[in-house]
Amino acid sequence: MRRCLPQRLRHSPARPLAPEACPNVPIGKSAPLGKIWGGKRLQIEDATMADIGFIGLGIMGSRMAARLLAAGHTLVVHDVSEGAVAAIVEKGAKAARSAAEVASRSDVVLLSLPKPDVVETVLTGPGGVIEGTRAKTIIDTSTTGSQVITRTAPKLAGKGMTLLDAPVSGGVAGAANGTLTVMVGGDPATFESVRQILEIIGKNVMHMGNKPGLGQSMKLVNNMLTAAGTLAAMEVLVAGAKAGLDPQKMLDVINSSSGRCFGTEVKIPECILPGTFPMRFSTDLLHKDVNLGIEEAEAMGARMWVVKCARDVLAYSKEQGDGALDYAHIIKYFEEWAGGDAKVRAKNAG
Repeated sequence: MRRCLPQRLRHSPARPLAPEACPNVPIGKSAPLGKIWGGKRLQIEDATMADIGFIGLGIMGSRMAARLLAAGHTLVVHDVSEGAVAAIVEKGAKAARSAAEVASRSDVVLLSLPKPDVVETVLTGPGGVIEGTRAKTIIDTSTTGSQVITRTAPKLAGKGMTLLDAPVSGGVAGAANGTLTVMVGGDPATFESVRQILEIIGKNVMHMGNKPGLGQSMKLVNNMLTAAGTLAAMEVLVAGAKAGLDPQKMLDVINSSSGRCFGTEVKIPECILPGTFPMRFSTDLLHKDVNLGIEEAEAMGARMWVVKCARDVLAYSKEQGDGALDYAHIIKYFEEWAGGDAKVRAKNAG
């Protein structure tokens, strides 16, 4: 067993975002667009509307794309899944056959893709965005690490395109409700020119610096901390349950004390205590992000001791065949390692 393991816009009344624009979201309700800007409601004049391209219509991308459509933008989309494309086309988007076609029919192109190699191929490979004839601004909302950005940004610049890295945090509910945090790296003037597009998908849109890749660096810092903090919370809650403490009472104390974190405030009460483990963030993807963060940190000379332990736990889960499951299910292993008689999740959960 691995070490660290136990054995362009104006203000006026806006129409709300239709709930059907964000299907199959088990958390909360779709928020009206006006609510996203602190009570300011937005109407976009046709003459100032950007035609937007969107590549990658997975669990996050489909919901971000739906919000852009609901805001009134013309949307051209592409995905390897014909079903994902068909679903958003039914809501008014237009389909494209390739990333290059998306970039030839749009002013601004957004990406939401699962892995760094996929992002790099879609941006600069054959049939990629780089072969488009119209788009000048490319926004990558994926989590890829900074190196993909530093490799692809100069190539795109050679074709007159500016790349912003703009990874997001906030999960499926945030994507559906437009309350994501968006961390942007790259040219500040380009960022300002698309800020209001990003504010359709995000409540907190922040420019991290002029250097391409700084948005990615920030996202990796966030996700490494999320993994380490949440897994540590699972471990100690199992220890508390073993001692006879009630899981809900433990959370009540922790969340009014210094130990609180995302895991204790959101992940554990919403996904683990009920024993439902709804899909919000797969173990595969969290492991990918943590591994990227460790690699980039240690390449700069920053040793990652605690985060490596979190990576080992995630890797163990993947080795058990659970990579496609939400990482909340890892509580089962902590319970088993404690003897199986201490439960944090609902006792009747599988």
